[in-house]
Amino acid sequence: MNCQFSQQTIDFIQQVTFKYNQDNISRTAAYANFFMANPEIRWAYLAHMVSRNAGWSMTDLTSKPYRTLLSKEWRRRLFITYERANWLIFSDAYPQLMIYRLSNDMKRPLFYLLPAFSVSHWMMREWEYFWYYRDINRLLYALIINEQHVIDNPIVQSNPFKKTVFQTSIFKWQETLHFNVVLFPGYMTRLYGCTVKDFTSVTERIKLGNQLSWLLFQSPCKKEIYHYFKTVPYTGSRLIDIRSHLSGERSLPLRVTFPYIWHDDKHRIDWSNDTRYKPNKALHRHVKRPVQYDLTKWYAKKHHQMLMAAQLVAHVKRKLNNS
Repeated sequence: MNCQFSQQTIDFIQQVTFKYNQDNISRTAAYANFFMANPEIRWAYLAHMVSRNAGWSMTDLTSKPYRTLLSKEWRRRLFITYERANWLIFSDAYPQLMIYRLSNDMKRPLFYLLPAFSVSHWMMREWEYFWYYRDINRLLYALIINEQHVIDNPIVQSNPFKKTVFQTSIFKWQETLHFNVVLFPGYMTRLYGCTVKDFTSVTERIKLGNQLSWLLFQSPCKKEIYHYFKTVPYTGSRLIDIRSHLSGERSLPLRVTFPYIWHDDKHRIDWSNDTRYKPNKALHRHVKRPVQYDLTKWYAKKHHQMLMAAQLVAHVKRKLNNS
Protein backbone atom coordinates (compact mmCIF):
# COMPACT_ATOMS: atom_id res chain seq x y z
CA MET A 1 0.00 0.00 0.00
CA ASN A 2 1.65 3.27 -1.10
CA CYS A 3 2.14 6.26 1.20
CA GLN A 4 0.05 8.55 -0.99
CA PHE A 5 -2.99 6.28 -0.68
CA SER A 6 -2.50 6.00 3.08
CA GLN A 7 -2.30 9.77 3.58
CA GLN A 8 -5.30 10.42 1.33
CA THR A 9 -7.30 7.84 3.27
CA ILE A 10 -6.27 9.32 6.62
CA ASP A 11 -7.19 12.83 5.45
CA PHE A 12 -10.57 11.63 4.19
CA ILE A 13 -11.41 9.85 7.45
CA GLN A 14 -10.34 12.89 9.49
CA GLN A 15 -12.62 15.14 7.43
CA VAL A 16 -15.62 12.82 7.73
CA THR A 17 -15.08 12.31 11.46
CA PHE A 18 -14.85 16.07 12.04
CA LYS A 19 -18.03 16.61 10.00
CA TYR A 20 -20.11 14.16 12.03
CA ASN A 21 -18.59 15.01 15.40
CA GLN A 22 -19.97 18.56 15.44
CA ASP A 23 -22.60 17.84 18.09
CA ASN A 24 -24.76 15.14 19.66
CA ILE A 25 -27.32 15.22 16.84
CA SER A 26 -24.81 14.60 14.06
CA ARG A 27 -22.82 11.91 15.85
CA THR A 28 -25.99 10.04 16.92
CA ALA A 29 -27.17 9.97 13.30
CA ALA A 30 -23.74 8.82 12.10
CA TYR A 31 -23.80 5.82 14.44
CA ALA A 32 -27.28 4.82 13.23
CA ASN A 33 -26.39 5.17 9.55
CA PHE A 34 -23.26 3.07 9.99
CA PHE A 35 -25.11 0.31 11.83
CA MET A 36 -27.85 0.13 9.21
CA ALA A 37 -25.19 -0.40 6.54
CA ASN A 38 -23.03 -2.71 8.70
CA PRO A 39 -25.28 -4.59 11.16
CA GLU A 40 -22.47 -6.97 12.10
CA ILE A 41 -20.81 -4.08 13.97
CA ARG A 42 -23.22 -4.20 16.87
CA TRP A 43 -21.41 -1.58 18.91
CA ALA A 44 -22.64 1.14 16.51
CA TYR A 45 -26.25 0.35 17.47
CA LEU A 46 -25.35 0.47 21.17
CA ALA A 47 -23.45 3.73 20.65
CA HIS A 48 -26.44 5.26 18.87
CA MET A 49 -28.86 4.39 21.66
CA VAL A 50 -26.50 5.60 24.40
CA SER A 51 -25.87 8.77 22.40
CA ARG A 52 -29.62 9.38 22.37
CA ASN A 53 -29.52 9.26 26.15
CA ALA A 54 -26.62 11.73 26.23
CA GLY A 55 -28.60 14.18 24.11
CA TRP A 56 -31.67 13.78 26.31
CA SER A 57 -29.55 14.48 29.38
CA MET A 58 -28.21 17.62 27.71
CA THR A 59 -31.63 19.01 26.82
CA ASP A 60 -32.96 18.05 30.27
CA LEU A 61 -30.62 20.73 31.61
CA THR A 62 -32.76 23.41 29.93
CA SER A 63 -36.04 22.18 31.44
CA LYS A 64 -37.72 24.03 34.31
CA PRO A 65 -37.07 21.33 36.96
CA TYR A 66 -33.34 21.30 36.25
CA ARG A 67 -33.18 25.10 36.09
CA THR A 68 -34.83 25.13 39.51
CA LEU A 69 -32.70 22.42 41.11
CA LEU A 70 -29.32 23.24 39.58
CA SER A 71 -27.46 26.53 39.17
CA LYS A 72 -26.49 27.81 35.73
CA GLU A 73 -22.85 26.98 36.46
CA TRP A 74 -23.70 23.42 37.48
CA ARG A 75 -25.77 22.90 34.34
CA ARG A 76 -22.86 24.22 32.26
CA ARG A 77 -20.46 21.76 33.97
CA LEU A 78 -22.76 18.81 33.33
CA PHE A 79 -23.24 19.75 29.68
CA ILE A 80 -19.47 20.04 29.14
CA THR A 81 -19.00 16.64 30.81
CA TYR A 82 -21.61 14.93 28.60
CA GLU A 83 -20.33 16.66 25.48
CA ARG A 84 -16.64 16.05 26.10
CA ALA A 85 -17.08 12.36 26.89
CA ASN A 86 -19.26 11.70 23.86
CA TRP A 87 -17.07 13.77 21.56
CA LEU A 88 -13.98 11.88 22.70
CA ILE A 89 -15.59 8.48 22.18
CA PHE A 90 -16.76 9.41 18.68
CA SER A 91 -13.38 10.85 17.70
CA ASP A 92 -11.78 7.54 18.67
CA ALA A 93 -14.45 5.12 17.45
CA TYR A 94 -15.64 6.60 14.16
CA PRO A 95 -12.25 6.34 12.41
CA GLN A 96 -12.28 2.66 13.40
CA LEU A 97 -15.70 2.21 11.80
CA MET A 98 -14.61 4.05 8.66
CA ILE A 99 -11.45 1.97 8.32
CA TYR A 100 -13.52 -1.18 8.67
CA ARG A 101 -15.90 0.06 5.94
CA LEU A 102 -13.01 0.91 3.62
CA SER A 103 -11.41 -2.47 4.35
CA ASN A 104 -14.62 -4.16 3.22
CA ASP A 105 -14.74 -2.03 0.09
CA MET A 106 -11.16 -2.91 -0.82
CA LYS A 107 -11.45 -6.50 0.45
CA ARG A 108 -8.26 -6.25 2.47
CA PRO A 109 -7.59 -5.05 6.04
CA LEU A 110 -6.48 -1.45 6.49
CA PHE A 111 -6.19 -1.54 10.26
CA TYR A 112 -2.52 -0.58 10.09
CA LEU A 113 -3.92 2.96 9.64
CA LEU A 114 -5.47 3.03 13.12
CA PRO A 115 -2.38 4.44 14.91
CA ALA A 116 -2.74 7.59 12.77
CA PHE A 117 -5.91 8.27 14.80
CA SER A 118 -4.29 7.37 18.15
CA VAL A 119 -6.45 4.26 18.47
CA SER A 120 -5.03 1.89 21.08
CA HIS A 121 -2.79 -0.94 19.91
CA TRP A 122 -4.98 -3.33 21.87
CA MET A 123 -8.01 -2.31 19.81
CA MET A 124 -6.05 -2.59 16.58
CA ARG A 125 -5.32 -6.24 17.42
CA GLU A 126 -9.03 -6.81 18.15
CA TRP A 127 -10.00 -5.47 14.74
CA GLU A 128 -7.45 -7.75 13.08
CA TYR A 129 -8.84 -10.69 15.05
CA PHE A 130 -12.35 -9.81 13.96
CA TRP A 131 -11.34 -9.51 10.31
CA TYR A 132 -10.16 -13.11 10.23
CA TYR A 133 -12.49 -14.81 12.74
CA ARG A 134 -15.68 -12.69 12.53
CA ASP A 135 -16.50 -13.01 16.23
CA ILE A 136 -19.29 -10.41 16.36
CA ASN A 137 -19.80 -10.43 20.13
CA ARG A 138 -16.10 -10.30 20.95
CA LEU A 139 -15.75 -7.15 18.85
CA LEU A 140 -18.81 -5.64 20.55
CA TYR A 141 -17.32 -6.20 24.01
CA ALA A 142 -13.86 -5.06 22.85
CA LEU A 143 -15.26 -1.74 21.63
CA ILE A 144 -17.15 -1.26 24.91
CA ILE A 145 -13.92 -1.86 26.84
CA ASN A 146 -11.84 0.35 24.56
CA GLU A 147 -14.14 3.39 24.58
CA GLN A 148 -14.63 3.34 28.35
CA HIS A 149 -10.87 3.29 28.81
CA VAL A 150 -10.52 6.10 26.25
CA ILE A 151 -12.53 8.48 28.46
CA ASP A 152 -11.16 7.27 31.81
CA ASN A 153 -7.94 9.26 32.21
CA PRO A 154 -8.83 12.34 30.10
CA ILE A 155 -12.25 12.85 31.71
CA VAL A 156 -13.34 10.68 34.62
CA GLN A 157 -9.99 10.68 36.43
CA SER A 158 -8.74 14.10 35.31
CA ASN A 159 -8.60 16.83 37.93
CA PRO A 160 -10.87 19.42 36.23
CA PHE A 161 -13.78 16.99 35.85
CA LYS A 162 -13.00 15.00 39.00
CA LYS A 163 -13.02 18.00 41.32
CA THR A 164 -15.82 20.02 39.74
CA VAL A 165 -18.20 17.17 38.86
CA PHE A 166 -17.54 13.58 39.95
CA GLN A 167 -16.41 14.24 43.53
CA THR A 168 -19.11 16.78 44.31
CA SER A 169 -22.07 16.15 46.57
CA ILE A 170 -24.55 16.95 43.78
CA PHE A 171 -23.18 14.25 41.47
CA LYS A 172 -23.09 11.70 44.31
CA TRP A 173 -26.66 12.69 45.23
CA GLN A 174 -27.78 11.97 41.66
CA GLU A 175 -26.12 8.55 41.74
CA THR A 176 -27.54 7.68 45.16
CA LEU A 177 -31.08 8.48 44.03
CA HIS A 178 -30.49 6.74 40.67
CA PHE A 179 -31.36 9.77 38.57
CA ASN A 180 -28.53 8.70 36.25
CA VAL A 181 -30.12 6.07 34.02
CA VAL A 182 -29.76 4.84 30.43
CA LEU A 183 -33.16 4.22 28.84
CA PHE A 184 -34.13 2.25 25.75
CA PRO A 185 -37.79 2.89 24.88
CA GLY A 186 -39.95 0.12 23.44
CA TYR A 187 -42.76 0.68 20.98
CA MET A 188 -45.41 -0.48 23.48
CA THR A 189 -44.78 2.56 25.75
CA ARG A 190 -42.35 0.53 27.85
CA LEU A 191 -38.99 1.79 29.07
CA TYR A 192 -36.06 -0.58 29.42
CA GLY A 193 -32.61 0.19 30.74
CA CYS A 194 -30.07 0.21 33.56
CA THR A 195 -29.00 2.68 36.20
CA VAL A 196 -25.42 3.92 36.42
CA LYS A 197 -24.20 2.81 39.85
CA ASP A 198 -20.62 4.13 39.95
CA PHE A 199 -19.73 6.16 36.89
CA THR A 200 -16.20 6.82 38.09
CA SER A 201 -15.32 3.10 37.96
CA VAL A 202 -14.20 1.92 34.52
CA THR A 203 -15.14 -1.63 35.55
CA GLU A 204 -18.71 -0.54 36.37
CA ARG A 205 -19.03 1.41 33.11
CA ILE A 206 -17.91 -1.64 31.14
CA LYS A 207 -20.39 -3.77 33.09
CA LEU A 208 -23.12 -1.25 32.23
CA GLY A 209 -22.17 -1.35 28.55
CA ASN A 210 -22.33 -5.13 28.53
CA GLN A 211 -25.74 -5.15 30.22
CA LEU A 212 -27.06 -2.60 27.74
CA SER A 213 -25.78 -4.73 24.88
CA TRP A 214 -27.64 -7.70 26.40
CA LEU A 215 -30.82 -5.62 26.28
CA LEU A 216 -30.29 -4.79 22.60
CA PHE A 217 -29.27 -8.21 21.34
CA GLN A 218 -30.40 -10.95 23.73
CA SER A 219 -33.27 -9.76 25.93
CA PRO A 220 -36.97 -10.56 25.45
CA CYS A 221 -37.55 -6.87 24.68
CA LYS A 222 -34.90 -6.55 21.95
CA LYS A 223 -37.49 -6.46 19.13
CA GLU A 224 -39.45 -3.71 20.88
CA ILE A 225 -36.34 -1.58 21.26
CA TYR A 226 -35.27 -2.18 17.68
CA HIS A 227 -38.74 -1.21 16.45
CA TYR A 228 -38.40 2.05 18.36
CA PHE A 229 -34.93 2.62 16.89
CA LYS A 230 -36.24 2.10 13.35
CA THR A 231 -39.47 4.10 13.63
CA VAL A 232 -38.89 7.00 16.04
CA PRO A 233 -36.56 9.73 14.71
CA TYR A 234 -34.06 11.13 17.15
CA THR A 235 -34.58 14.82 17.97
CA GLY A 236 -32.35 15.31 21.01
CA SER A 237 -35.39 16.07 23.19
CA ARG A 238 -36.52 13.51 25.76
CA LEU A 239 -39.96 15.14 25.83
CA ILE A 240 -40.48 14.60 22.10
CA ASP A 241 -38.79 11.20 21.75
CA ILE A 242 -40.53 9.50 24.69
CA ARG A 243 -43.37 11.95 25.34
CA SER A 244 -45.85 9.32 26.59
CA HIS A 245 -43.73 8.82 29.72
CA LEU A 246 -43.15 12.46 30.60
CA SER A 247 -45.13 15.39 31.91
CA GLY A 248 -44.59 18.75 33.49
CA GLU A 249 -41.40 19.78 31.72
CA ARG A 250 -40.28 21.65 28.62
CA SER A 251 -36.81 21.92 27.14
CA LEU A 252 -35.31 23.90 24.28
CA PRO A 253 -33.89 22.15 21.19
CA LEU A 254 -30.32 20.96 21.69
CA ARG A 255 -28.79 23.02 18.88
CA VAL A 256 -30.58 26.18 20.05
CA THR A 257 -29.36 25.92 23.62
CA PHE A 258 -25.90 24.43 23.18
CA PRO A 259 -23.90 25.59 20.14
CA TYR A 260 -20.86 23.82 18.68
CA ILE A 261 -18.07 23.30 21.23
CA TRP A 262 -14.42 23.34 20.15
CA HIS A 263 -12.41 20.50 21.69
CA ASP A 264 -8.67 20.39 22.34
CA ASP A 265 -7.27 17.08 21.08
CA LYS A 266 -3.51 17.40 21.47
CA HIS A 267 -2.74 15.07 24.36
CA ARG A 268 -4.18 11.69 23.44
CA ILE A 269 -2.26 8.66 24.73
CA ASP A 270 -2.60 4.90 24.29
CA TRP A 271 -4.49 3.73 27.38
CA SER A 272 -3.55 0.08 26.73
CA ASN A 273 0.05 0.87 27.67
CA ASP A 274 -1.12 1.57 31.24
CA THR A 275 -0.43 -1.54 33.31
CA ARG A 276 -3.30 -0.71 35.68
CA TYR A 277 -5.79 -1.73 33.00
CA LYS A 278 -6.45 -5.40 32.23
CA PRO A 279 -8.68 -5.36 29.13
CA ASN A 280 -8.26 -9.04 28.25
CA LYS A 281 -9.67 -10.05 31.61
CA ALA A 282 -12.70 -7.82 31.05
CA LEU A 283 -13.10 -9.18 27.52
CA HIS A 284 -13.67 -12.73 28.73
CA ARG A 285 -15.79 -11.90 31.76
CA HIS A 286 -19.30 -13.40 31.68
CA VAL A 287 -22.00 -10.83 30.90
CA LYS A 288 -24.67 -10.88 33.58
CA ARG A 289 -28.14 -9.74 32.62
CA PRO A 290 -29.50 -6.85 34.71
CA VAL A 291 -31.73 -7.92 37.60
CA GLN A 292 -34.34 -5.31 36.72
CA TYR A 293 -34.53 -3.86 33.24
CA ASP A 294 -38.19 -2.95 32.72
CA LEU A 295 -37.97 0.53 34.23
CA THR A 296 -41.35 1.85 33.08
CA LYS A 297 -42.92 2.27 36.53
CA TRP A 298 -39.59 2.92 38.23
CA TYR A 299 -38.76 5.79 35.88
CA ALA A 300 -42.22 7.34 36.21
CA LYS A 301 -41.72 7.33 39.99
CA LYS A 302 -38.25 8.88 39.76
CA HIS A 303 -39.48 11.48 37.29
CA HIS A 304 -42.32 12.40 39.64
CA GLN A 305 -39.87 12.67 42.54
CA MET A 306 -37.73 15.10 40.57
CA LEU A 307 -40.75 17.27 39.70
CA MET A 308 -41.85 17.32 43.34
CA ALA A 309 -38.33 18.25 44.47
CA ALA A 310 -38.23 21.09 41.95
CA GLN A 311 -41.61 22.38 43.10
CA LEU A 312 -40.48 22.27 46.73
CA VAL A 313 -37.28 24.18 45.98
CA ALA A 314 -39.20 26.75 43.94
CA HIS A 315 -41.65 27.21 46.82
CA VAL A 316 -38.83 27.74 49.33
CA LYS A 317 -37.15 30.26 47.04
CA ARG A 318 -40.39 32.23 46.67
CA LYS A 319 -40.84 32.25 50.46
CA LEU A 320 -37.29 33.52 50.97
CA ASN A 321 -37.69 36.21 48.31
CA ASN A 322 -40.96 37.43 49.86
CA SER A 323 -39.67 37.47 53.44
